[in-house]
Amino acid sequence: MRTLILTALLAVASLVFAQERTAAPAGAEAYIISPQDGAKVHSPVRVQFGLKGMGIAPAGVKFDNSGHHHLLVDTDAPTDLSAPLPATDKIVHFGKGQTETTLTLTPGKHTLQLLLGDQNHIPHDPPVLSKKITITVVK
Repeated sequence: MRTLILTALLAVASLVFAQERTAAPAGAEAYIISPQDGAKVHSPVRVQFGLKGMGIAPAGVKFDNSGHHHLLVDTDAPTDLSAPLPATDKIVHFGKGQTETTLTLTPGKHTLQLLLGDQNHIPHDPPVLSKKITITVVK
């Protein structure tokens, strides 16, 4: 329920407070430190986030050349990058500035990808999007 309310509030805020996307510096890069692409892992899975050319700041805090991570789990990046990223089970927000997490995933193949958002959860321009990796959770 909390996720649904947060998603609705973000959607309303994007309509009311429409704004330009925050610029990303040239060469900024998000990446997944671990697990490695193609890894076979056991659940729960520790995922470590990396960022080059920018800093981390919590949601709601505006610092130049900074943002916070959103982890895309088994999904593609949204096609509309001008709106705040919704909080779902497939788009996990790290608005406190976290740089790692532990995920409970079912056995099988899963994809992971990072997308940096600005203080309002809106992806930068150009988007700071990691390479999508595939991992296999084994029993």
